[in-house]
Amino acid sequence: MLGMPSDPLPPSAFDDSPPRRSTEHWVVLGIALSGAVALLLFALFLEPDARGYGTHERLGLKPCYPMLAWNFPCPGCGVTTSVASAARGDLLDSFVAQPFGLLLALLAVVFVLWAVAGQLRGRDLWVDLHTRDWFPLVVVLITAMAASWIYKIAAVRGWFG
Repeated sequence: MLGMPSDPLPPSAFDDSPPRRSTEHWVVLGIALSGAVALLLFALFLEPDARGYGTHERLGLKPCYPMLAWNFPCPGCGVTTSVASAARGDLLDSFVAQPFGLLLALLAVVFVLWAVAGQLRGRDLWVDLHTRDWFPLVVVLITAMAASWIYKIAAVRGWFG
């Protein structure tokens, strides 16, 4: 017939249900929500060490060998303490303990908010993660980690007075 499509429209053209999300989407959402729970548990149960490092020992982990042997912080020195302080809302203490830890805690919160917003909007989080250009963030994170390590070395060595 003239003016009639030769193929009927697929059933999905009339389906108003939200698109089915991938299994990976649910994994990403689960990781984000687990991060939120971990921050909450840190806030409730993990008292930051007053030294600015060593909080990980309260989790049953061994003391940092470079600090014990040479009084020299490793690149991650103070991150657990910093995240524990940030989780409690002590952002200044978090920064003083390890600026990179504060950045990680803030990124965890942003990731949770992003994942929940994506879930509510019907997005597939796995697809969203794979369509982003991550290089600028990786550069910022590596630079922040290096700068934070230098800061931690200076703080441990007493270079700030």
